[in-house]
Amino acid sequence: MANEPGAERLESTMWALRVRVEDGLERVRYERVPLPSPGIGDVLLKVHAASFTPTELGWPSTWADRAGNARTAPIPAHEVSGVVAALGYGTTGLAVGDEAYGLTDWYRDGAAAGYVAVEARNLARKPGSLDHARSAAVPLAALTAWQALFDHAHLSAGQSVLIHGAGGGVGALAVQLARGAGARVVATGRQWAEGLVRELGADEFVDTERRSFEETAGEVDVVFDLVGGEVTGRSWAVIRPGGMLVSVVAPLAETGPRGASGVFFVVEPDRAALTELARLIDAGELRPVVGEVYPLERGREAFEAKRRPGVPGKVVLRVAR
Repeated sequence: MANEPGAERLESTMWALRVRVEDGLERVRYERVPLPSPGIGDVLLKVHAASFTPTELGWPSTWADRAGNARTAPIPAHEVSGVVAALGYGTTGLAVGDEAYGLTDWYRDGAAAGYVAVEARNLARKPGSLDHARSAAVPLAALTAWQALFDHAHLSAGQSVLIHGAGGGVGALAVQLARGAGARVVATGRQWAEGLVRELGADEFVDTERRSFEETAGEVDVVFDLVGGEVTGRSWAVIRPGGMLVSVVAPLAETGPRGASGVFFVVEPDRAALTELARLIDAGELRPVVGEVYPLERGREAFEAKRRPGVPGKVVLRVAR
């Protein structure tokens, strides 16, 4: 790694969470592991906080690298906020000491650790108005919402959007982004999420345990599906002719009734979008929702908490203060 003025003296090992069995929370361990070394174009980030997706322990990318080789005892959590500790050769755009946030590569070890090596292009300066814990709740959730609503659905002022699962980390940010774009927002979720979702700007909330969204939402231009299953199939019925169904849960038909189209996508890192999201946050136009914060050594409890219903927004791992 490149020697930079102000770089801290680093130990050879660090504390981290490691997963021993695919999708097996019972085999999540908190242990000492070797410190990663940043490659060309990487930064070594001292992790202050990390966040995760509850299902990631079962993702194929968690258990194989890009060449298809098996990965053993991977480190989870792909959302991170921290401080640049060192630079790999050829790295530009960030300097030692910068506070940064962003996404780590799905096929590399994540941020549930003292340090993480991550491509600099996947990071941006973190929002100045947020601490690291709240910054770590932003990258995956906000980029997913941004790309769904604007890159894929091209949502604009005067249109309407139905957001399934609006009380979660992605949904809570999607409600705010859609509202900020001037769209009418109909949100679905369980009753516990109603107060939060309405506060964030939803025009209508559908308690899915008491009401049918088909009877309540009317026709909408866009459906953003964060739930999947039978909800996906039912959603075609409320889309206007020429509208769009966007899902991050599972592949779906590219065409639906009345000329509607369907898109499934996997979120991608985007420094420019992260920078814009940080600007919106610092301007008071967007805020992440953090349901609970756990210290790294209680990481297994954090995953278990998010797999249960009733925790709004994101669950965050605090690594360093």
